Amino acid sequence: IPLCPFHRLFRDSLTLKTTALYAPCINFVRYYFKIRITSLYIYYGFMVSNFEIPWSQISNVGDTRMYLAKLRAPQPVLSNRELPYVDGMMHLVDSAVVPTLTEQSMLGPTSLEKQEPRDFLENESVSAISGKVLPEKTILLEFKNSVSDPSGILSSWQTNTSSHCSWFGVSCDSESRVVALNITGGDVSEAQFPFYGFGMRRRTCLHGRGKLVGKLSPLVGGLSELRVLSLPFNGFSGEFPPEIWGLEKLEVLDVEGNFLSGRLPNEFVGLRNLRVLNLAFNRIDGDIPFSLRNFESLEVLNLAGNQVKGVIPGFLGSFLKLRVLFLSYNELNGSIPSELGKYCRYLEHLDLSGNSLVGRIPSSLGKCQQLRTLLLFSNMLNDVIPRELGWLRKLEVLDVSRNRLNGLIPTELGNCVELSVLVLSNLFDPLLSGRNIRGELSVGQSDASNGEKNSFIGSIPMEITTLSKLRIIWAPRLNLEGKLPSSWGACESLEMLNLAQNVLRGDLIGVFDRCKKLHFIDLSSNELSGELDVKLQVPCMALFDVSGNHMSGSIPRFDYNVCHQMPLQSSDLLQGYDPSFTYMQYFMSKARLGMPLLVSAARFMVIHNFSGNNFTGPICWLPVAPERLRRRTDYAFLAGANKLTGSFPESLFRTCNEFHGMVANLSNNNIIGHIPPDIGVMCKSLRVLDASHNQISGIVPQSLENLTSLVFLDLSGNKLQGEIPSSLHRLKYLRHLSLADNNLTGGIPSSIGELRSLEVLELSSNSLSGEVPEGVVNLRNLTALLLDNNKLSGHLPSGLANVTSLSIFNASFNNLSDPFPWNVTTMNCSGVIGNPFLDPCQMYKDISSSELTSSNVNSQHNITAPTGSRTEDHKIQIASIVSVSAIVLILLTLVILFFYVRKGFPDTRVQVSESRELTLFIDIGVPLTYESIIRATGDFNTSNCIGSGGFGTTYKAEISPGILVAVKKLAVGRFQHGVQQFHAEIKTLGNVRHPNLVTLIGYRASGNEMFLIYNYLPGGNLENFIKARTSRAVDWMILHKIALDVASALAYLHDQCAPRVLHRDVKPSNILLDDDFNAYLSDFGLSRLLGTSETHATTGVAGTFGYVAPEYALTCRVSDKADVYSYGVVLLELISDKKALDPSFSSHGDGFNIISWASMLLRQGQVKDVFNAELWASGPHDDLEDMLHLALRCTVETLSTRPTMKQVVQCLKQIQHSPN
Repeated sequence: IPLCPFHRLFRDSLTLKTTALYAPCINFVRYYFKIRITSLYIYYGFMVSNFEIPWSQISNVGDTRMYLAKLRAPQPVLSNRELPYVDGMMHLVDSAVVPTLTEQSMLGPTSLEKQEPRDFLENESVSAISGKVLPEKTILLEFKNSVSDPSGILSSWQTNTSSHCSWFGVSCDSESRVVALNITGGDVSEAQFPFYGFGMRRRTCLHGRGKLVGKLSPLVGGLSELRVLSLPFNGFSGEFPPEIWGLEKLEVLDVEGNFLSGRLPNEFVGLRNLRVLNLAFNRIDGDIPFSLRNFESLEVLNLAGNQVKGVIPGFLGSFLKLRVLFLSYNELNGSIPSELGKYCRYLEHLDLSGNSLVGRIPSSLGKCQQLRTLLLFSNMLNDVIPRELGWLRKLEVLDVSRNRLNGLIPTELGNCVELSVLVLSNLFDPLLSGRNIRGELSVGQSDASNGEKNSFIGSIPMEITTLSKLRIIWAPRLNLEGKLPSSWGACESLEMLNLAQNVLRGDLIGVFDRCKKLHFIDLSSNELSGELDVKLQVPCMALFDVSGNHMSGSIPRFDYNVCHQMPLQSSDLLQGYDPSFTYMQYFMSKARLGMPLLVSAARFMVIHNFSGNNFTGPICWLPVAPERLRRRTDYAFLAGANKLTGSFPESLFRTCNEFHGMVANLSNNNIIGHIPPDIGVMCKSLRVLDASHNQISGIVPQSLENLTSLVFLDLSGNKLQGEIPSSLHRLKYLRHLSLADNNLTGGIPSSIGELRSLEVLELSSNSLSGEVPEGVVNLRNLTALLLDNNKLSGHLPSGLANVTSLSIFNASFNNLSDPFPWNVTTMNCSGVIGNPFLDPCQMYKDISSSELTSSNVNSQHNITAPTGSRTEDHKIQIASIVSVSAIVLILLTLVILFFYVRKGFPDTRVQVSESRELTLFIDIGVPLTYESIIRATGDFNTSNCIGSGGFGTTYKAEISPGILVAVKKLAVGRFQHGVQQFHAEIKTLGNVRHPNLVTLIGYRASGNEMFLIYNYLPGGNLENFIKARTSRAVDWMILHKIALDVASALAYLHDQCAPRVLHRDVKPSNILLDDDFNAYLSDFGLSRLLGTSETHATTGVAGTFGYVAPEYALTCRVSDKADVYSYGVVLLELISDKKALDPSFSSHGDGFNIISWASMLLRQGQVKDVFNAELWASGPHDDLEDMLHLALRCTVETLSTRPTMKQVVQCLKQIQHSPN
């Protein structure tokens, strides 16, 4: 007895770790004192036998491991044979029937062992079902026969065994009656606490690997003594057997993670003793029935991840023993009943997230004094956070993100002294694990979203920031303003802080001096200024992001002591429950999604982002602590768009080989010097190097061939000389190669065709000569080939026309010659202009005469291509040159004579003449003058008006019969800069050419008059096209082509233009069509003429309400992802025939917004209601749904989650090439 701490059995709270300690006590008492303990339960950390032990006798409730998934990890058992455990709900150890407890050999035989042998057939236990008595062994064998068992988990279930009580997963009482059937499928070793929004990935994987697959046999209802039925994470499907609802003695029912369907019955015949009901992540639908209130002993109710509808019934607040209530990820609506706070004395975990709940958060929840987790995210709750939540002194996790809360953040939350996780907003959508364009799971990529609508006033109260146990504060884009909180005096526990995309001011000096465990800090896109604090623990941080602020000074050598260990893997925490760990793991995984080129097998990722500030000086060292240098770590150093100087930072790459992979972005600075010749040796793990737009000189090092992991290389916009190394072909993973805008000479290496992964090859604006190598035809993944402004000669490889992935091509201003591999789908005259030995109209020679008059040609030149032989064309060209030369000579003589005669007189006539000059970028085949424009537009008469917008009015002008142009007369008052700035900006746009961009022919600019001349497109704009859809059917392929055309144009502007062009006003009225429904993007680049900046907050917002990205509307910060957002809205309009804003949306989602309307319909399974009825009836449904998911991906609120336009183009091409 002294060795047995039996006196502590009813005093202590027993966990799984201490279970083995009490095992000999149970046997000792049972054997020597003849006390029958039929079964022992370890329930959520409590040990409860069949003794009537009041809960009040079990102390230290707060130390229990309530989270289901934690208990699913392998734990010590009391038997030295493999004893199954009830998955996460109740660990059953039948001490009467387990013959070999750990210390049993020392304690003597059990009562079961003392029984005399009996004939099994004579004494076999039986059960009754459907009026027919069946032996329990027969029932179990029928259960086995009804399922597929690929893992052999039921291999011990054999007819020749003496007793079914020895079978795996079966536990019996002293009478050999089955009391527990416990078989857990799948791999549950990775389980964490049941934050189901984040656990969906694991659940999905387990479904495919369920150990038992098939129907759940109704014969199980014949096991009349059954107290525990636990079959989670298997592959059971079909209707849930109603016979199971009749089990009178059942206490635990756990079938989580299967495919069972049906409804909860309106009347329960049995289950009067039910304490745990876990039906999570099945296909249960219908309302929560009133009959459920009869389960007076219910302690755990888990219906998460089903299709339960209706409102949350108030009677759920009447369960006096309820400790866990999970209703997340269903289709519940209405408000949260205040009754939940009525009898919630023991309630510890409440999760109502991922529904469509509205109204206020009931203040009565403040009465739930034992509450430890409160998860309400992803609903439509409004009003303020109730102050009464500050009464919850045991609260550890509070997540109210992705709702519509407002007002002040209550200071009373500072009374929640146990609070460790506070999530007030979340730009990632945990509702969906994500489905990519072809349906595969893609964790973190949100397809549809309620959106983050929380918007609070002021900042985070000091009472919260000083909480001593706070580990995570997550509050991005909440409209927080004022000075960055500096009252972090008790932040020894703080590990993750996200206050990005707010309007916080101030500096970082001394703010986080005591936060030694802080390993994740995101303060990006605020109004922070000043210099970086050298005491910041940046070298120890997994993420440090201050990008998009106004910080200055140098990037210092940070002073730090010792780095604390980062909990980056679940195995680090398996030994103890950590309520904040899953949030840490989830948010870090989202940070990785921002670096797609680093998604690899690396265990850790470290991201240091200093970009978009005013940092100066050289980069002298790698800001990573030695403790973080390890072969399983990926590292990203981002410092683009600053004012950094000095030589190329060799020190940054000196320890690069210590990493698994590395990203370095030094673009858009003032770095000089040479690239180290041995960079390929010192940094073999380099995956991304972007040093574009600096002042780097020298040659491209030969050692780059050793960078075998390199995926992205951009050295464009520098002063590099020499030849392109022929050894680059060894970079087999290289996808993006840009050496444009340098001084490179020589030829394009013939080995370039061995870069089979290459998608973008940009060699523009160099002095390259020779022929384009034949090997380029082997680049089957190539989407962009830019060779313009070089000295290339010869002909292009004929096989280039067969590279179907190619969507962007430009070889203009070279010396190329015929024959030319014209591929009409990707190449046009604008991509080959400036080649004197190539006929620019060669592409039309193989086009039929009917096509010659089509607007496919007119859309490029706005004129009808001339017919006739090539010789006649040359004669005309020669005659034109002679005539023009003569005219120029005569005009020059007249001008000189005019000046001579008018010498000494006011030069007013000359000034008028000069002010009426036009600047032309292309020749349309007829003279184009100021006078001809005035004449053709009728001096801009309203009768010729074809449209008007924020920039001005557009007029149709017929310069000569059959030759039309569009003239946009600009509102001069809109432009903040002078004429010279306008000249500089518009000349840049004049050189932009793409098949799906409206061609800018020329312009005129003077102090009092400005207009732009574009090619004329007869098909009107997309806005009118959508309006006209109600009167005519439109083929799906036409819509797909329009979507792809616009996406291709935007991708070109974002990725291929130098400098890149952001549209900032993508909308249907800025998308023009020709007669063949080819789409062309107009007004690109005009928003920049308003005087706004790409990298800093601006004074005004360009764009149109309904199409403006939320981050742009709130902060005026511009990025290419704002164009992606606008494109997504246009795509939704295209497929639905709806407007971006419409009062009819008020009953769906968020007010008048088409995004929330479509998202809500998608969540409710009403996908077809999004689409035009005729389109849904005729179009391929899979492709249409893919288009919808793509549009919603483009309109998610998180910039890093939105795809790039290049990725959008790839997705649309996948849809185009689908079997449909």
